[in-house]
Amino acid sequence: MRLQIQLALVAVLSVFSFGCGTPVNGDTCNATGFLCESAASALECRVGTWTSLPCKGPNGCKREGDIVKCDMTGNAEGDACASSAEGKGLCTADGQGTLECRDGKLAKTNTCRTCSVSGDLVTCQP
Repeated sequence: MRLQIQLALVAVLSVFSFGCGTPVNGDTCNATGFLCESAASALECRVGTWTSLPCKGPNGCKREGDIVKCDMTGNAEGDACASSAEGKGLCTADGQGTLECRDGKLAKTNTCRTCSVSGDLVTCQP
């Protein structure tokens, strides 16, 4: 089940990336898309500024060709999330809750006995 969750969440940040040299969090940008900042974080060009996004899952941040993949399976409440993830959910790392991307941050939305992800559907069993 862990692999399915990871693959579903990786798709949230899979987009074509465009470079502005070697940007860091807070630098200005004029592109759209994502870059890997490190093995554990991505950068999104958001409203003219590079914004750091954690990729705390075991696969971290990886670039495969022109696609950046960010494994969010280990991310927690309060972590930044991509603009493309707004309104989308995932399970907490312990599988006992759900998180949803709201206003650029992950917010805890439910407590569960078990949580699972299939495609874009997050299921929380009370």
